[in-house]
Amino acid sequence: QVQLVESGGGLVQAGGSLRLSCAASGRTFSAYRMGWFRQTPGKEREFVCAITWSGGITTYIDSVKGRFTIGRDNAKNTGYLQMNSLKPEDTAVYYCAKQASYGVNWTSWGQGNQVTVSS
Repeated sequence: QVQLVESGGGLVQAGGSLRLSCAASGRTFSAYRMGWFRQTPGKEREFVCAITWSGGITTYIDSVKGRFTIGRDNAKNTGYLQMNSLKPEDTAVYYCAKQASYGVNWTSWGQGNQVTVSS
């Protein structure tokens, strides 16, 4: 069973940067995509971005395009989310997850990491 363990996050002022990491432990990580989601109190979890594990093809929601960059290090079984030009509306708990193959549900959710952007 693959477990995803997140690190990074914290408190930053608007306009600042943070980097989240998502390390896969257990068996060798194998997935179609790794993705990042975020959730604020009272709202549903929102898809933020994803990357195909083999080809590195990325997908972003419009609100983070040009500010967030998703990456992965296949050798380290680790994914990254570099967040620049952060805005207060980016404040949320961020989760990573894997998608085993195209079109299936996201699984192996990380524990979540709080990102707080102050104005």
